[in-house]
Amino acid sequence: MSFSLTTLWYERQRYLPGVLAVAFSALLIALQCGLLMGLFAITSIPIDHTHADIWMGAPRVLSVDLGEPIPEGNFARLENQPEVQRTEFFLQGFGYWSKPGGGRELCMIIGSNLGDHALGRVDELDPDLRSKLSEPGSVVVDASDLARLGVKGVGDTAEIGGPKGPRAVRVVGLTHGLPSLAGPYVFCSHVTAREHLSVLDDQTTYVLAQCKNPADAPAVVERLKARYPDQSTFTSAEFSYRSRMHWLTKTKAGIALGYAAALGLLVGAVVTYQTLSAATKASLREYAVLQALGIPRWRMAMAVMAQSFWVGAIGVALSLPAVYALALVADRMGLHVDLPWWLLATAAGVTLVMALLSGLLALRALRQVEPAMLLR
Repeated sequence: MSFSLTTLWYERQRYLPGVLAVAFSALLIALQCGLLMGLFAITSIPIDHTHADIWMGAPRVLSVDLGEPIPEGNFARLENQPEVQRTEFFLQGFGYWSKPGGGRELCMIIGSNLGDHALGRVDELDPDLRSKLSEPGSVVVDASDLARLGVKGVGDTAEIGGPKGPRAVRVVGLTHGLPSLAGPYVFCSHVTAREHLSVLDDQTTYVLAQCKNPADAPAVVERLKARYPDQSTFTSAEFSYRSRMHWLTKTKAGIALGYAAALGLLVGAVVTYQTLSAATKASLREYAVLQALGIPRWRMAMAVMAQSFWVGAIGVALSLPAVYALALVADRMGLHVDLPWWLLATAAGVTLVMALLSGLLALRALRQVEPAMLLR
């Protein structure tokens, strides 16, 4: 290891392209995967920013935004479970927002209980906003969606289509950090939501439940799945993951970003291989001296592999600050990049394996090493 590091340091100009190629590959993988995760985390905002342990909805629900009306009487199925502490109705569905200046925008209407301990209320609705939403026809939208909705801010009015025709709504407040993917989120009360959704008075979109002990939620869900196959029942974590994966596979964005990341990895592998191969060929006379001194060929191969390891490790180390810096830039542009530790570890591991494989390919140059080279 010390010999390999010493060689890298004194021949740093020669190995620099390989290090930069590895850093670029790790950077591309981490950023693209983080951007993808941050993008599709938006689809599960109604789940991740609320407090329910269990979600119950229509059969075969693929994503939280694709819920269909179910009888409100189904809440008894949840409420009768001994582990459940309380239940609550949750209304959600798509509607068309008519902009004041003309044109329409598809929006996601979310109607929930507005109490202090409501299960379906997003955390960003503070007591002041909840008080304003108690007035029928009042809504709250995210500040990032104002331009899409054609309004300038609090106090503006618009119309949302409903089963009885378009009805006026008034923006009474703004949230921050709740962007949308399919359509802007429009938060309101149960009363306002029913006016704009095709949901009967005895129907709801989801029934939410809170368990006395959140750890009991998976057992309750499995029991309800077996007992009531005519409905979908999920834990919050399961439903959140299901919603993200639905959008990931539906839009093919994951395949596109994965393909681009694979291309970046391929470019990094080729450049790293060429760098290590060229460095090994340039050092053939030195390796010939080592062989003449009795150093076995496998020890020289281990030195090349150690060099490839350090090229990969240094490249990964250089990429980490760049990843966080570019993620911060993306966040300033309104694009959230999710970078959990396991994602960074996976990107580093994949890139390091790529560097080691490049080192294995570069070992072919050692076949030319013979002590007779020193006599030429």
